[in-house]
Amino acid sequence: MNDLSTWFQQQHHGLHSFRSFQQKLSDLSRRAPEHSALCQLLSHLVTPYIDAYDEAPLPAADAARAHRRLSELLASIDFAAPAEQRLADVNRIARYELVS
Repeated sequence: MNDLSTWFQQQHHGLHSFRSFQQKLSDLSRRAPEHSALCQLLSHLVTPYIDAYDEAPLPAADAARAHRRLSELLASIDFAAPAEQRLADVNRIARYELVS
């Protein structure tokens, strides 16, 4: 999953990166079913953002902020952590708002 974080940090701030991120999460969920819940939460986290700007202009400041916030969130997740920490991460992500 650290690869996903690194990949996303290197992407452009546009909607295409967020859509590609969702596809990568879907692929990861199939390859590593033990992370399916987390992948699903992360995918749902970006869906409202994608929907809000689909077919609409995406202000550069909003794009940069959303990209930065998601990059920071991904960097904070430790997939090798003990179960209690992973559960805390899942709960934190469930409450997280990409655009605030």
